[in-house]
Amino acid sequence: MKLGDGVEASIHCTAFLAGLEEGAVLPGAALAEFHGVSPTYLLKHLKALVGAGVLQSVPGPAGGYRLARRPDQVTLLDIVFAVEGRQPAFRCGEIRQRGPGAPDASAFVRPCGIASAMLRAEAAWRDALSGTTLADIVADFQATGDPRSVARGCAYLEANQRRQPSSR
Repeated sequence: MKLGDGVEASIHCTAFLAGLEEGAVLPGAALAEFHGVSPTYLLKHLKALVGAGVLQSVPGPAGGYRLARRPDQVTLLDIVFAVEGRQPAFRCGEIRQRGPGAPDASAFVRPCGIASAMLRAEAAWRDALSGTTLADIVADFQATGDPRSVARGCAYLEANQRRQPSSR
């Protein structure tokens, strides 16, 4: 199975947004710049993440993006579903029923063993992704990431986040 490049960019961006100060936002252009991806390409995925309730978009000249939920409430599966959709990666076309000399459908009452195996594998990776949150990813990066890389991210966030006025 191959997930699209948008999944990687989306997971990196959402994990990065987990480092924002409370109430702050980061412009989409800044996210694209930091990760070295096209702003128009990334915007498509950011919109999907907003539509799925993973991110929140704040409009206006001081606007940007932030997580819509706490990092411990966003799983990697939430992000994959937002970007790729919920349909299974493997779709059985029942090709075993095609071709010269294939018997009629009554010979295929049992599910295809290949489809069953593929769907079990998909269930396993979905379970793994649903058990991993952005908080887990961020904690692992902070614990095992090269300090230069951690410092780079922190400095970039500090310089580019937009603090929103208090609503009090």
